[in-house]
Amino acid sequence: MDRVEIGSASKSIEPGVDLFEAIERLKRERNAVLLAHYYQDPDIQDVADAVGDSLQLAQAAARTDAEVIVFAGVHFMAETAKILNPHKVVVLPDPTAGCSLADACPAEGLRALKARHPDHAVVSYINCSAEVKAETDVICTSSNAARVIRSIPEDRPIIFAPDRNLGRWLIQQTGRDMVLWSGSCVVHETFSERRLRDLMARHPEALVLAHPECEAPVLRLAHFVGSTAAIIRHAEGSAARQFIVATESGILHEMKKRCPDKELIPAPPESDSCACNECPHMKKNTLEKLYLCLRDLEPRIEIDEAIRLRALRPVEAMLALG
Repeated sequence: MDRVEIGSASKSIEPGVDLFEAIERLKRERNAVLLAHYYQDPDIQDVADAVGDSLQLAQAAARTDAEVIVFAGVHFMAETAKILNPHKVVVLPDPTAGCSLADACPAEGLRALKARHPDHAVVSYINCSAEVKAETDVICTSSNAARVIRSIPEDRPIIFAPDRNLGRWLIQQTGRDMVLWSGSCVVHETFSERRLRDLMARHPEALVLAHPECEAPVLRLAHFVGSTAAIIRHAEGSAARQFIVATESGILHEMKKRCPDKELIPAPPESDSCACNECPHMKKNTLEKLYLCLRDLEPRIEIDEAIRLRALRPVEAMLALG
């Protein structure tokens, strides 16, 4: 039997099992829906019932009738699904699939910042823990962040956490000054302005598409800045034939499906010695772990009910804004 390491546990897979067939069978038997982020491995995206960015997946979790939600993403995404579905089973293939942004903003730190700015509204990027969501007035994603910021009355100052790069971009987009938490994405901060300029020189016809989690020098070179879903739509609708894509490389799978006749070039990280344009947390999920969590209905996501109720309000506020 093959053995698979899941966090600190080890589990066996029956010999000869066809993982694709078994996953489809278990989804039917468990009345389960499989939600996958664009940054997941192609095999996982291909077996998912819905593939999307954080906003699309939160919306899918909010409206599902399934009894089980399998979240092929990272921990904060599965937590969001549980916040919205307290009576459903929510499982995550690998419970150690975390997020550098969520790790960078502990709830006690945000509470201390709020105490120093008691008149500020708190807008938190969805890439944060349930405890941080519970300290927040409204959640946003990169898809709807500008809309969320504009929904705050202009005379109300704002704390934005935890992504300083997204926050700086939002200040430019909305004209709203904000107090920024100093977190960053381990993937998006590795894209190199120098190497991107070199790549643009070799592909002068290519448009640069960048996620707003990238550092400011990279965003200044971009022809389009947007969420993963917006990047895909822009490439699909553009007359351009070449694109340099500055976000996690898992997005290229869906982009190739939507734009089969266009050339997609991943933006280079600073170093050639690592696959730094791949999220090490997203890539912890595998097809084998996905099968095991459907088979065993674990690891399960559980949230203290008092925290869940406080976190639900800002998540629902986000969903109400669309």
